[in-house]
Amino acid sequence: MTRRNDTRERVLRTAAGLFQRQGYNATGLNQVLAESRAPKGSLYFHFPEGKEQLAAEAVALSGGDLGERITAAVSAASGPAEAIALIGDLLAHDLEQSEFQEGCPVATVALEAAGASEPIRSACDAAYASWLNGLTRYLREHDVGEAEALADLVLSSLQGALLLARVRRDTGVIHSVTRRIGALVDGTVRGKGSA
Repeated sequence: MTRRNDTRERVLRTAAGLFQRQGYNATGLNQVLAESRAPKGSLYFHFPEGKEQLAAEAVALSGGDLGERITAAVSAASGPAEAIALIGDLLAHDLEQSEFQEGCPVATVALEAAGASEPIRSACDAAYASWLNGLTRYLREHDVGEAEALADLVLSSLQGALLLARVRRDTGVIHSVTRRIGALVDGTVRGKGSA
């Protein structure tokens, strides 16, 4: 049983990396099998609904992994502006480590396949919702007004900055955006500046 789960996990993680780097359409099942060194029959054994199921589960896995890393980064922050900067640092570091090949683990698949596949759209939505819920909760705990709307702004801004950084091959835009958004969010902390 453990062996089956190891193969499934290996296929899923390989697929997640390929989808993140190359997108949904450019990633073939034979490539996933070859790079994961999994037996040919294992794909449909573990993912009977094929590529669509594999992609939805890969997005859920990689989105969950990033969500945990974001939570860990934010928990080390002294306040909202620093938390946003730390998220930006995390994303910038990952992008640089991949030599600008891997952006957001959800965005590439979402842009290509979410409009045509309900399971993939749902997995992308769940990943983003998880990140937004965690960030909203953090902002509320730090008395940020309009926490939900600002969490949307933070995530949207970071997604755009990540795309620009990938295209420019320069993470400076991520750091610039997180500084500006952090200052904006800090300005909404209730009671700040009074007394």
